[in-house]
Amino acid sequence: MSGPLDWFEHFVRSTSVELAPYGSASHDPADSLNQEEPHPFEARNIHPDLPKKVRDLFDDGYGEQSVFEAFKFIEKEVKRISKLQNKTGYALMMDAFNETNAKIKLNRLTTESEFDEQRGYKSIFAGAVAGIRNPRGHEIDIGDTPDEALDYLALASLLLRRLDAAGAR
Repeated sequence: MSGPLDWFEHFVRSTSVELAPYGSASHDPADSLNQEEPHPFEARNIHPDLPKKVRDLFDDGYGEQSVFEAFKFIEKEVKRISKLQNKTGYALMMDAFNETNAKIKLNRLTTESEFDEQRGYKSIFAGAVAGIRNPRGHEIDIGDTPDEALDYLALASLLLRRLDAAGAR
């Protein structure tokens, strides 16, 4: 191979993809321009029950506000399910998922492993409201990147799915 074009031709010919003839309906260059990437919420499988406001804020470039709203929603769901109306935030999560007197049981709580799981999720829920939700409610600018916001929203989705799997919602 003598030059970049020779290398490129070798590379293209060595791939297993068959290309339709140029101009055919299946290989119209305009098709590749019209193919849209999935929305980041679909690509990350963000829970569809999160309020529309969460996606709207993310789409408008307000990632950290989007995250704040998602975790406010989780807190409201836990409060609704647990019926602990006099508690919020960390204290709400610690009480709602308390493995010795759980208001929200994530499993049967009959084996040590099930108690460990309940205890672990109690910590995850409590940590999420203390470490993710609260700073976004009190600080002026956290500075989440879109990828960081999506990571937090994926965690929010996981927590909602865990409530769903337990039959709590």
